Parts: sequence; C-alpha cells; structure tokens
Amino acid sequence: MMPEPAPVPAPAAAEPILTVNNIEVVYDEVILVLRGVSLEVPAGKIVTLLGPNGAGKSTTLKAISGLLGTEDGEVTRGSITFMGEPIANRPPEEIVRRGIFQIMEGRRVIEDMTVIENLRLGAYTRRDGGAAIRRDIDMVFDYFPRLKERTGLAGYLSGGEQQMLAIGRGLMARPKMILLDEPSMGLSPLLVKEVFGIIERLCHNLGITILLVEQNARMALKVASHGYIMESGKIVLDGRKDELVANEDVKEFYLGGDKERKSFKNLKSYKRRKRWL
Repeated sequence: MMPEPAPVPAPAAAEPILTVNNIEVVYDEVILVLRGVSLEVPAGKIVTLLGPNGAGKSTTLKAISGLLGTEDGEVTRGSITFMGEPIANRPPEEIVRRGIFQIMEGRRVIEDMTVIENLRLGAYTRRDGGAAIRRDIDMVFDYFPRLKERTGLAGYLSGGEQQMLAIGRGLMARPKMILLDEPSMGLSPLLVKEVFGIIERLCHNLGITILLVEQNARMALKVASHGYIMESGKIVLDGRKDELVANEDVKEFYLGGDKERKSFKNLKSYKRRKRWL
C-alpha cells in the first residue's frame, strides 16, 4: 500500500514590493491632485488601479516612477517605499536603476528611430553591454515575434505593434516592477486580448510585478489578483479581483451594468471604508 503524500502547505502571501502610504501630490505648488492615496503591490503579482478620467491614476504612477518633477509636481505628504527603501521624489533615472520602469500612456515610442534603437534606449541605465543587451533583444522578439518582422522605423508600426514595442523597451531595463498606463488605449478588441495575454506571461514567466492602470475594467480584472478603484484623487474601494467582480456597485459603474456610468461619490448608500490612518 502506497503511503499517503504529505500535505502541501498553503503558499505564503506575497510580501509587498511597493507600498504607497497616504500620499498627497501637488502640482505647481497649489493644485492638490492626490488626497491621501494608499496601496500595496505584492511581489510577482498584477495589481490594477481603476477609475474614470481625471481620478489621479496616472499621477499615482508618476509619483512612484519619479516623473512628477517633469510636470512641476511633488509628493508633499506620505511615503513611497520600494523593496523597503524610500523613493518618493527621487530622480526617475535612480528609480529605473532600482528596478521600476513606467510604460507611459500613448506608448511614446521614438518614431524616427528603428525598433532595435527603441529597444536599446530602454537599456540606457544598464551598466552591462553588448552581448547581454543582444540576448535581451532576442528575448523581446520571443515575446513579440511581430516586432522581429518589422525592424524598420517605429513610426511605421501599427498602434498595437507600438504598444508591444513600448512594453519590450520596458523589458530592456530588466525591471523588477513595471508601471503600465492604459495599454488598451486605441487598440482593437483582438489586440487588447493579445496584449493582456502577454502582460500575464511577463508576470508568470519572468516574475515581474505589474501595477496596471486601465479603464477597461473587465480585462484588467481578468489578469489582476487585486484591484483599487480611484475617484477624485482618493482610493474609494479595493479588494481581491473576485470580490470586485462580484460587487454590485463595481458591476454597475465599471463592468457595463449601466449604460451611463455613475460615480461612487454620488452614491449615498456607499460608505468608504477607512483603511489607512
């Protein structure tokens, strides 16, 4: 008689690689945009940040990546830690070297440069060279074989191909974490499905942590393990993806349950749970 196998212990919850604690962000020294935002991103997971235009989602990413300074913005209160080290208001090149790379909304590829030149640009802060960078370009082409077939000027790529190039350029920095802003913008439903499939593979195969800002809540919650909903510069709701998908208000406001999307702030029966002191 074969002995019974020993029970497999439940996996431990992933520790947060990124912690944003009660931050406020001010532009031009007077415009308060973020009003006490807190969130955590566990290592090796995909977390999504959802909300309407103007909620502060992109500003949150820029606060993490150090890009606020390019727009006269500043974290004026609270803290941001990555792998246990404070990074708020640090220069963006330092944050890239620490392992965070932001892929901007609208792709932002350099149209007058070739595909390979754009990829090499992503490796700008790396201190290794030649052979390692060539291996990583080959790795990008493994994930995005379409780019290998179109190595001319990036300006001649389709919108979907430019999004693939933008993600590939981010991979060239060898990031521990990617901040991904609106990857579905302007793409056909078929391309959206393809891009989100690649996002899942990057997390599961390479172990890259991803904080995903997206208005396509349905697709975002398919790939994420946890979600935060943001409105008017605040987090108004968060939970595991299954909790959010089952939430009647989330269904109505973000998953197409109502033709006219409303706002949590206008729902009198909704009471925001105060998580952070």
